[in-house]
Amino acid sequence: MQDKDIKKVARFMIDKGATVRRTAMEFGVSKSTIHVNVTKRLKKIDPNLYKKVKKVLDKNKAERAIRGGMATRKKYLRIRKENWGKK
Repeated sequence: MQDKDIKKVARFMIDKGATVRRTAMEFGVSKSTIHVNVTKRLKKIDPNLYKKVKKVLDKNKAERAIRGGMATRKKYLRIRKENWGKK
């Protein structure tokens, strides 16, 4: 990706609060490509824009942990309900 494309990706992530996965789908590239470009290359190209993207990445990471915990809780509640009274 060229510098202007990396900035465009960064602005998309900031404006939409988009995850790396959503951004990769939107731009038709891999998650790895997006991640490398907005964490390593963007830091050198535009440090101020990088700081804004970093906030979005951190927010998404924190939300991912919460969603994962909720999914695990839901799974075990479902299992408990299915096994209720089987003993």
